Amino acid sequence: MQGRFLNRYIFCHSATAWLRTYVLWVSVTLWLCGCSQYSTKKLPVAYHNLNARFNAYLIARDRLREVERYQLKTYQENYNQPLPILLPLDSTKLEPVKAQLDDAIKKASLVAERHQNSKWLDNSYLLLGMARLYRQDYGNAMEVFKYVNTKGEGQDEKHEALIGLMRTYIEVGDYTNGLSVAEYLRAQPLNNANTRNYYLTKAYLHQKRQEYAVSAALLDATFPLLKKGETTARLHLIAGQMYDLVKKPEQALEHYRQVLRNRPNYEQSFYATIYSIQGGRTSNERFSRMLNDRKNNDLRDKIYYTMGLLEARNQRYPKAIEYWKKSIRETTTNTSQIPYTYQEMGKVYFENLQDYPTAKAYYDSALALLPQQSADYRALADRKVFLDEFVEQQRIIQVEDSLQRLAQLNPAALDRKLDEAIDLKLKQQQELIAQAQALAAQAANRPATSSDIPAEQRWVLYNPILVTQGRAEFTQKWGNRPLEDNWRRLQKETAAQALAEPAPQTGSLPNGTVPEGNTSGLTTLSESERKAQKDALYAAIPLTPEALRQSNQRLEDAYYRLGKLYKFQFNQPDQAIPTFETLLNRYPNTTVKPEVYYLLMLSNDQLNRPSSWKEKLLAEFPTSSYARQVGKTGSNGTHTASGENEAQRTYTQVYNLYKANNVTEALSRAEASMSALTGSLIEDKMALLRVILIGKVRGVEPYRQALIEFIRDYPASPLLPKVQEMQVAAEQPTAKRK
Repeated sequence: MQGRFLNRYIFCHSATAWLRTYVLWVSVTLWLCGCSQYSTKKLPVAYHNLNARFNAYLIARDRLREVERYQLKTYQENYNQPLPILLPLDSTKLEPVKAQLDDAIKKASLVAERHQNSKWLDNSYLLLGMARLYRQDYGNAMEVFKYVNTKGEGQDEKHEALIGLMRTYIEVGDYTNGLSVAEYLRAQPLNNANTRNYYLTKAYLHQKRQEYAVSAALLDATFPLLKKGETTARLHLIAGQMYDLVKKPEQALEHYRQVLRNRPNYEQSFYATIYSIQGGRTSNERFSRMLNDRKNNDLRDKIYYTMGLLEARNQRYPKAIEYWKKSIRETTTNTSQIPYTYQEMGKVYFENLQDYPTAKAYYDSALALLPQQSADYRALADRKVFLDEFVEQQRIIQVEDSLQRLAQLNPAALDRKLDEAIDLKLKQQQELIAQAQALAAQAANRPATSSDIPAEQRWVLYNPILVTQGRAEFTQKWGNRPLEDNWRRLQKETAAQALAEPAPQTGSLPNGTVPEGNTSGLTTLSESERKAQKDALYAAIPLTPEALRQSNQRLEDAYYRLGKLYKFQFNQPDQAIPTFETLLNRYPNTTVKPEVYYLLMLSNDQLNRPSSWKEKLLAEFPTSSYARQVGKTGSNGTHTASGENEAQRTYTQVYNLYKANNVTEALSRAEASMSALTGSLIEDKMALLRVILIGKVRGVEPYRQALIEFIRDYPASPLLPKVQEMQVAAEQPTAKRK
């Protein structure tokens, strides 16, 4: 009896426990089912707020902060250029933290997928947009920011999304849309954090547009919202740089002082001092203290660079160049300063000393090391193109003049001259071998890679400075040659340089290498070797009429190109004038005479010198396009109504002569009237009639040349298709002139 009672008790207790568990399970299930992410009830909203924040949002935020800390830690500042207000985005440099970015995107996406009714939804979308931005996935980043602005609930979150959208537009270079967003935000009531980020982003936009005054003013408005620290010190440094760029030294100096008051790191304080000195706002006595400070051992190159800038500003160019050379010699492991030093040296040689070959060599060296994303790279590369051409044209003139002088010697004197040139080259080669052996001995006596060895004493292949110099000098002398056998003899002109070019200075290795072969026994040449070298030199000398004609053509082209470089690229009309005059004196029948007359007229006008080149142009080439540019026109540059009527009458008279088969008289009248018709509506019609008359009076070749001139002088004429058809017909052997 007692056992049955115990069993019944156990059964009832178990049933009650099971029932309670079942009820609890049903209650939890019903509660969870009621916690839908689309529900607006308090309990479901609280549940999703809790899960969205701690299971997704905070993790995504922390991952993104890790990425930002990594970017700040690894970013290398280039203090030779204006620093960017916001750190540039580069997904390749963020590859080590790609996993953190991916996790941030994943966690932020969970909120959108599972917690639509959470108050952290907009914040998670903002994190998602920023992560996409760091990944340089600009299209998706824009979509996210636009979605938050359109569908978001909080005004602060909407404003933050628009700031992110503005930053995305800046990164893709769409400054117009970026300014539109900025203009909208300007009228919105932003909180302190958004106001700070808005000012910084808009300042960055104007900095990218090179509107430095506006950018600096926006930074000034930002500083009251910032706390002291390295970030604020960096922004003061940037503000100082931009005020320097807009020629406001007092404001710049104040910001450099503020750098030192905002707990900067050592580099920031050093460069704030350097920029102050560069502006002439700090005593030069500080240089000696900075050079003697052991903390500046790795920055001595920058100090000497600044000293050179001050000397150049005071027009003491030799002293400036001396300091810049010291800057290069003081370079240690960080070579980022070198290309900017080369650039300044090239600038002085180009703009002040007008030594273009030397300027070209330094620009070559600068471009070899300058980062392609540098703001100066494109302008420097463009200037180098013109310098390359300038040096090439000067070389052609030097070589061809020397070869023509050699061609005038009698055979015996020429043979002696060639022997002397070969002996001189052999002597120079021996000197280079001796220098190479001395360098090899130094390298054998000490470890070449030791950082204690000064830069100028390191073995050449371990010294990036000498390697760059050698590459530039090699290119200057030989051009871009492929690595192949007998590369020195690919052109006869190269062999001619043995006679035409001055001997290189001793004391330096052009390319940092020793000659091939047995260097110890290279003291004499066998008869066959000497004969081969002499034959190569003979081949370059214009000893035949055809070779002389080709040499003169190269000289004529070189003088023409050199004069145009002086006039247009270097803006030196005083050098262009004698160059063009030499061209006309040596080659009076040059085909570019009308253009040379015109350029001489412009060059003299630029220097306010009286000249007769305009009259000569109108008298000798009245039908040329250059004569038309200086011909007689109305006061507003076009013919008046009466002038048009007179032009029409003149054309009718010439045309009637042509129809009457009086072609000689018609051609004479047409050429005499071309300058009077300049700017008229029928100028191209008269020019075409003149071309036809030339074909009938002067023959096939003048007719073809006249067609070419018409196409060149009237590229926008509606008669151009007709003239091109005539040109095609003129090339046929049996073509008849119309």
